[in-house]
Amino acid sequence: MKLSIPDSIIQSIRLPEKRLESELLKELAVSLYQQELLSFGKARELAKMEHYQFSQLLGERGTNRHYTQQELEEDLSYASH
Repeated sequence: MKLSIPDSIIQSIRLPEKRLESELLKELAVSLYQQELLSFGKARELAKMEHYQFSQLLGERGTNRHYTQQELEEDLSYASH
């Protein structure tokens, strides 16, 4: 699937062109995660970020993590390494 954004909108976003796609993907990932439409793992994948980086981004945005038992176990395992 491709998402079409009108040029007038793209030109109005105050970001360098080389950062535009990555920033939009992050924003979409955070928004879908906040709405509980994507799991942490899938939102992180959409944002193209590592586990820790995406956790940091959520923290910066004041977004609470919604944990499944599996995610909690993965986080505990990640933290112990």
